[in-house]
Amino acid sequence: MKCKISLLCTLLLFAGCSHRYYAEDLKPVSEAEQGENKTVADDGTVAYKQARLEISLRPMTDEELNRQFSAYSSEGADSRNPYTFGNSTYFRTGETPQRFTVFRAFVSNYEYPKVYLDPTQVYITTSNGRKYYALTREQISIYYRRYVQGGTGGNAPGVSGNAHSVWKERDGIMRRSMFVNEQVFSAQESEGFLVFEPLAPDVDELTVHIPDVIVRYDYKGDPVEDVDVEMSFKRKIGRVYPDGSKVATGN
Repeated sequence: MKCKISLLCTLLLFAGCSHRYYAEDLKPVSEAEQGENKTVADDGTVAYKQARLEISLRPMTDEELNRQFSAYSSEGADSRNPYTFGNSTYFRTGETPQRFTVFRAFVSNYEYPKVYLDPTQVYITTSNGRKYYALTREQISIYYRRYVQGGTGGNAPGVSGNAHSVWKERDGIMRRSMFVNEQVFSAQESEGFLVFEPLAPDVDELTVHIPDVIVRYDYKGDPVEDVDVEMSFKRKIGRVYPDGSKVATGN
């Protein structure tokens, strides 16, 4: 009996100390902290400007992504929206899990004959030493092929029926909305999503690195000038306890 009482007390103790993590939406750090040639807009967009070349990033929330793809975001985890879990929620907490970290990238080129931003080379570094590389459409497609097939492997043949239809719709949305890996010629603009794995719950400060943006080519078409662009963001993180109280843990 004493053993049972002791075990019960231990369980109650751990239950009283249990918590879950929370993370608010990403926000840009101030213009002063962003560095030269950067501006921060009210909607959270950070823009790098070099004469009439502009490169900007804006973190996207799941709510915004669900609104943008509202016709594909109402079937819970099976929603066809490739960037979120749709309107699904965790049991008891009512919170929606995050599937990916998404930024909207925009390039406006009215300065050079052509520029090139390689989306596959974009990466994130965090203040606590983590690193995330941008995912390609092919990598995300492999994730979904594994997901709809119960983990049988990304290179397995496509499944038939509704699961295959869902995957094809997701792939089609990504084709239309992810940032395209191609040159942006003079007087042209390009816009699309950069997608990363979901951030760990302990990440509160990060920098998105856009390396080797080619802005000049020689007469043979070889690059002769490039720029590295960095943009920084932050978010509030912490713990939520069973009584609903929150304790911030970030900087």
